[in-house]
Amino acid sequence: MAHARKTIRDNIKTTLTGLTTTGSNVFQSRVYPMHRSKLPGLLIYNKAEEIEYRAITSPRLQHRTASYDVEIYVMATENYDNDLDKISVEVEEALATDTTRGGNAKDTRIISYDIDFNGDGDQPVAVARIAVEVTYQVRENNPDVII
Repeated sequence: MAHARKTIRDNIKTTLTGLTTTGSNVFQSRVYPMHRSKLPGLLIYNKAEEIEYRAITSPRLQHRTASYDVEIYVMATENYDNDLDKISVEVEEALATDTTRGGNAKDTRIISYDIDFNGDGDQPVAVARIAVEVTYQVRENNPDVII
């Protein structure tokens, strides 16, 4: 089976696929840069995870908080902020439709938003990052089974 993190990441990708502005340009990778043919588009990936033990007897219950980034990429010569905000609305509304990530999480929260601009190339690219925290529980000996 897949790790619970992957199950949740897959749910986020499915939730964000088909949005009005980005359509099917949704990817689970940060290794390769976004190609211009895939813009506007979204990248989804894990950043970190905190684990807190909630029991002392083995196998212990783990309360996990996984951090995911949803990066929004747009390419244009003007109105970056408007384009990024439009897509952000779509992403935030979609994520809020099911904060349990299909019954796999206790909660989903958007915790921050930041923007970066890159003026290299013939058309600059703007990137916004929406930081998302998802909390869930597993047993330490079974990280692929969400409790």
